[in-house]
Amino acid sequence: MNEYFAIILRSSAVYFFMVIALRLFGKKELSQLNTADVILILLISNSVQNAMVGNDTSLWGGLAAASVLFTINFILKKLMFKYPKFSDFMQEKPEILIHDGNLDFKTLSKLNITSDELKEAMREHGIEYFKDVKLAMLEIDGNISIISGNQNLKQTYHKRKHIHKSLSGIN
Repeated sequence: MNEYFAIILRSSAVYFFMVIALRLFGKKELSQLNTADVILILLISNSVQNAMVGNDTSLWGGLAAASVLFTINFILKKLMFKYPKFSDFMQEKPEILIHDGNLDFKTLSKLNITSDELKEAMREHGIEYFKDVKLAMLEIDGNISIISGNQNLKQTYHKRKHIHKSLSGIN
């Protein structure tokens, strides 16, 4: 078998394994990486490198593997755009956290969003009380969007972040 064809097959297999693994483990906020997530990504990349390129550690072998990964990613993005059902399968849906001042405790618990984190997002949107929130959503990219009933809406951007408990007291 051609050496580069083998790289293409192995790289494709690793890519699809990673897509399935991330989907199964529900890693919704990839843009919000904590220390453990960064370590996991570094270790996974190191562990699958040999699985993709095998014994070929040449520049061309690495470029072939990278090209396959970029191509598959490009094709999946196009398919997700063209076929909404496929997109629904690949991505999780936005979640309602607060509706008309009422917190959805079941959803907050499922998503591991603390009241402190929700209050921080509200403050960043200029809202002090839960009762003033018309709608709060956890978007698919990990951001918390908040709409108030106030006519003087203020658009802000809140990135959900994870703070390690030992670092939360440091200013």
